[in-house]
Amino acid sequence: MTTDLPTLAINTLRTLSIDAVQKADSGHPGLPLGAAPMAYELWQNHHKHDPKDPQWFDRDRFVLSAGHGSALLYALLHTTGYDVSLEDLKQFRQWGSKTPGHPEWHDTPGVEATTGPLGQGAANAVGMALAERFLASHFNRDGHAIIDHQTYAIVSDGDVMEGVCFEAASIAGHLGLGKLLYLYDANNITLDGPLSLVMDEDVGARFVAMGWHVQHVENGDTDLAALTAAIVAAKRETTRPSLVVVRTTIGYGSPKKAGTSSAHGSPLGPDEVAATKKQLGWDPAKSFYVPDEAAAHLGSAVAKGAAAHKAWDERFAAYKTAHPELAAQLETAMRGDLPADWAAALPKFAAGGKPIATRSAGGKVLEAIAAKVPWLFGGDADLAGSTKTMVAGGNYDNAGGGRNLRFGIREHAMGAIGNGILYHGGARSYVSTFFVFSDYMRPPVRLAALNKMPAIFVWTHDSVGLGEDGPTHQPIEHLMALRAMPHLAVFRPADANETLAGWRVAMTRTGGPTALVLSRQDLPILAPENAPAAEKGGYVLADGTDVILIATGSEVHTAMDARTALAKENISARVVSLPCWELYVAQDAAYRESVLPAARPARVSVEAGVTFGWRELVGDRGVAIGIDRFGASAPGELVLEKLGISVAHIVAAAKQTIASSR
Repeated sequence: MTTDLPTLAINTLRTLSIDAVQKADSGHPGLPLGAAPMAYELWQNHHKHDPKDPQWFDRDRFVLSAGHGSALLYALLHTTGYDVSLEDLKQFRQWGSKTPGHPEWHDTPGVEATTGPLGQGAANAVGMALAERFLASHFNRDGHAIIDHQTYAIVSDGDVMEGVCFEAASIAGHLGLGKLLYLYDANNITLDGPLSLVMDEDVGARFVAMGWHVQHVENGDTDLAALTAAIVAAKRETTRPSLVVVRTTIGYGSPKKAGTSSAHGSPLGPDEVAATKKQLGWDPAKSFYVPDEAAAHLGSAVAKGAAAHKAWDERFAAYKTAHPELAAQLETAMRGDLPADWAAALPKFAAGGKPIATRSAGGKVLEAIAAKVPWLFGGDADLAGSTKTMVAGGNYDNAGGGRNLRFGIREHAMGAIGNGILYHGGARSYVSTFFVFSDYMRPPVRLAALNKMPAIFVWTHDSVGLGEDGPTHQPIEHLMALRAMPHLAVFRPADANETLAGWRVAMTRTGGPTALVLSRQDLPILAPENAPAAEKGGYVLADGTDVILIATGSEVHTAMDARTALAKENISARVVSLPCWELYVAQDAAYRESVLPAARPARVSVEAGVTFGWRELVGDRGVAIGIDRFGASAPGELVLEKLGISVAHIVAAAKQTIASSR
């Protein structure tokens, strides 16, 4: 075996990776074999981190956007001293292990982001770099650089083909995120064959056009000096994000599979693993082997990390003495807590007061929260005037520190960047666009839900009630599609007070992300002030004995009008507002029975969306009123009426369900 420590360490990472993949008989050996040198060089000589305290706040952030190469990341974590044992590596891709097939945030100490869906990690890294710059601008003071770290990502050919990656790279270049570095593992191979089958563009030139600092390393397999020189140069470039295009050989060292697609997504096989080890100067008989010299070399990260962390603790102590109020704020933010008085200035909306669109009410609530939570920041997809999510006086974050982000028309990246801000920690993010365009950002919404992250998605123009823009802009199936997603709370308020309740949920909920689905049109204020019952997801807004009308959002006021019409015919209707299914079903059985008693089967649901799923609440004898077709271009009230969201339709359905329930 070689006595050259860097080569020995790199081959340790390589062989641990292919052993894990082979033992699981599943995984991707090609990237770890090819990318191990760049990962080693970054982690050993540049990456600031503390393996014994993976959540140390001023650590550098590292994202393996090419999450299919997770075996390499787990090998790095094990050898540099994280709580990832050799046994954990042997349990790669097994039930309940710390080493799942793709990296999962908080499942594994040291994993900074859940990656695997290509391009997501690259965009998450942009969010992390944005969070670092925002927090540094807000908290750092002369002589006290408390927030000062880099964000690194390894991206693959697959990552740079995904639109979300280029959306995110475009905004990163525009914003000049100088502490962001992508190491591009350019191995020219995809799962199906040579990259030339699908792409032959100059990726580096494209990044230059987007305002990035671009360098090239022609031999990423062995030229460690070129790798470290490129990383050093990238860190010196403070006004532009950096891309280093590193030419590598996928499956490096494999006699039969190196440089081919067969090394990408399948185990090498026992014979080829042995042959690869022999090619690397390794004993083929040794499995999951870490030479003592490599263990000591890579394990030096523990002492280096502890020293860097200790130095930061001393700097923070001095900062705390010099700026106690700011330090207290930062400590609260780092814990992920809210200020004790965060809700003190929330607006009040009088029941029966002037109608107001829930998007406008939401904007007023956001303003009040932002005034008390200085680390809350976010933005929109070129729609601030429509979504009402611009914090007045908050400036735009074009140079750092602004409260408002202009994401441009990049919904997919916007969602992933928002997640990246949350992965970083210390800042709370929100993102906004029209509800119909939630389709464009579904992947990051799903990942936020998978991770149970406290993401906030503000989606306005929530139904066909938006009117003239027509069916391309009118959401129909979106509510039910999103309700199908585990851990996501879809909150569609009926009025300003329920909107206030929705924001309270979004700011305090710990079990996953919250979607605030808001109206374009003005709506009457029906709920009592603050609407505390709305936080249970469903409640009795007005009582009655003959039939139950269940509605969400703007349809609640239509249900209330129907209740008045039914009363003229001596029919007593209960109206249940159900702003959030997920919160409602989480209530205990006694509460749910008090809202929707099992002994009262006469029920009508009203929602301007597909009726799919409503049968569960209305029962076999109930009637679900909805829209099981696409919308139309016309004034909103007319579209609603033509598509059956009307008082007359509800009254007829109420009579029908009463008759069938006798």
